[in-house]
Amino acid sequence: HRFSKSQQDAFLPYVEDGTVVFIGATTENPSFELNNALLSRARVYVLKPLAEDDMLSLLERTLRDNKNGYGQLNIQLTIENKKMLALAADGDARRCLNMLENAVDMADDGKLDDAIIRQVVQGHLKRYDKGGDIYYDQISALHKSVRGSSPDAALYWYARMLDAGCDPLYVARRLVAIASEDIGNADPRALEITLNAWDAFLRLGAAEGERAIAHAIVYCASVPKSNAVYMAFNAAKQLVRETRSLEVPAHLRNAPSKLMGELGYGAEYRYAHDEAEAYAAGENYFPEALKDVVLYEPGERGLEAKIKSRLNYLKTLDSKSPNKRYE
Repeated sequence: HRFSKSQQDAFLPYVEDGTVVFIGATTENPSFELNNALLSRARVYVLKPLAEDDMLSLLERTLRDNKNGYGQLNIQLTIENKKMLALAADGDARRCLNMLENAVDMADDGKLDDAIIRQVVQGHLKRYDKGGDIYYDQISALHKSVRGSSPDAALYWYARMLDAGCDPLYVARRLVAIASEDIGNADPRALEITLNAWDAFLRLGAAEGERAIAHAIVYCASVPKSNAVYMAFNAAKQLVRETRSLEVPAHLRNAPSKLMGELGYGAEYRYAHDEAEAYAAGENYFPEALKDVVLYEPGERGLEAKIKSRLNYLKTLDSKSPNKRYE
């Protein structure tokens, strides 16, 4: 992944004719770091984290190996301490061996006690590549857990990210997005609570602030969900792309000057507060070409069910009104 895209292109003809056997290893996602032409000519193998049993086997071989390991030192390590190293390594063999090497350097006469092992594993960060696949996989798991209404799983992924050194404010920002994207008007309080959690973290600092974010995570995961606003906004943007710059209808235009008033700007505008139920039945606020467009389709959950009932009632008033803007 250290090669630029143009340097990677230089490999193509030699890879194709077999002059070069291309073998690479990377901790990055190859689909992001290699260009498509080179990637299509390669076979990608994904290396999975090692299981605990694999780690224990690695430690055993290293302790017994006289040539490349510590066999000649007769290092004594209890099964509990081996498991502690395996757990701290978090699936990474190189990390496991590095910790063992540090422990051996600290040992007296080949004796590795609990205190030494705890010292070498203390504060050892779990697998977490800020900006890489694991980073985005974990925040994706948290987001999907909240969306799927699983507060338990959401808290688990949040704790995983914190344990690995994630900035809690990143989670706070994502929660604000979730409040609009996945909860919306089903429970508008979610947006307020997520913003309050963000503010609480800034005011309290990490120790207490992390709990405020956990509070918001549980709330967002537990309340009714709706993506109706999210879908409506996307539909509105698509509509704008398809219809471009339609004129603002005259009755909706601002008329700050006499000339604009004479040109008909603001003419026949109906001030909703002066009408029954503060609603101008039959009025339309779209350009005439879009008079029948519906973008927002409220769901049946939470507060949005009441919003849907209200909008349906207003549509009934429109249908019965003799003062329709467009026929």
